[in-house]
Amino acid sequence: MATAASTSAFDREDVQFPSGGELCAAWLYRPTGAPLQKASSSSKPRLYPVVVMAHGLGGIKEMGLDRYASCFAELGIVCLVFDYRHLGESGGTPRQLIDIQRQLDDYVAAIDYAAQLEFVDKQRIGVFGSSFSGGHVIEVAARDKRVTAVVSQCPFTNGFHSARCAGILPMFQLLGLAIRDVLFTRKDEIVSIKLAGKPGETAMMNSHDAMTLYDLVPPHLESEYKDYIAARLVLHIGFYCPGWKTSKVHCPILFAICGKDSVCPSAPTLSYAKKAPKATIMHYKDTGHFNIYTGANFDMATKDYTKFLRSNL
Repeated sequence: MATAASTSAFDREDVQFPSGGELCAAWLYRPTGAPLQKASSSSKPRLYPVVVMAHGLGGIKEMGLDRYASCFAELGIVCLVFDYRHLGESGGTPRQLIDIQRQLDDYVAAIDYAAQLEFVDKQRIGVFGSSFSGGHVIEVAARDKRVTAVVSQCPFTNGFHSARCAGILPMFQLLGLAIRDVLFTRKDEIVSIKLAGKPGETAMMNSHDAMTLYDLVPPHLESEYKDYIAARLVLHIGFYCPGWKTSKVHCPILFAICGKDSVCPSAPTLSYAKKAPKATIMHYKDTGHFNIYTGANFDMATKDYTKFLRSNL
């Protein structure tokens, strides 16, 4: 059944797809006229490009991804916007677990689901990611040759560089919590850490603007949104460097780099971006990590994204 997010140009449906024995919850944006049911053998459906997208660290689809999907759907692009396992409306326990490999697998499972839709052109599959998922889409595109276009917004490209942004003392405190999470919890339990905090606080992100992350939570979800994750991620995130894979992304990829990024430093990202064979680099010098999601910065960026997708999908 179409949601209130539907317009004359597209419909939005709540769907699910399997990944690793669980179900991932998703929104499917399909251009008006694209059928959900399989077409009869006597007719050939019109085929549409598709963009698969998920949010960054601890984010859920309701935190602004609908705005990007709506922009792309207005172009006649199918969009599949999903929550990773363990987060949001998707299945999986323990809750709030961020497992890098599982999230990459969820992207692949989402592509599998989108590719089998009767009205999707399997030769035109794009992926969109932002922040942590901006790194994921680099990894996915380097591995999965079905991907034909990538938008990587303010991407996480090097765990070591991003970890340094948190400060030395908070990092040691996070490390202690991570060890407790691994050694002293039962199967479905976690030791939690805050996603965002003020400078100097023990949180995954504690830059001067990190707390504005919560501005992305819509009012009707403020009481339900979980602003923490399992601490065990700290043991792995410093070794996650998707920027190393940019040279292996052979499809067109747009890097949206924020010049005032306080979480994913722009200088290393710019260096990695230049190694991608078919890179389009947009350097928004006065934009920060969190304000690219709203206002004039959002409008500026999505104008570039839609132009890129129109040309490459």
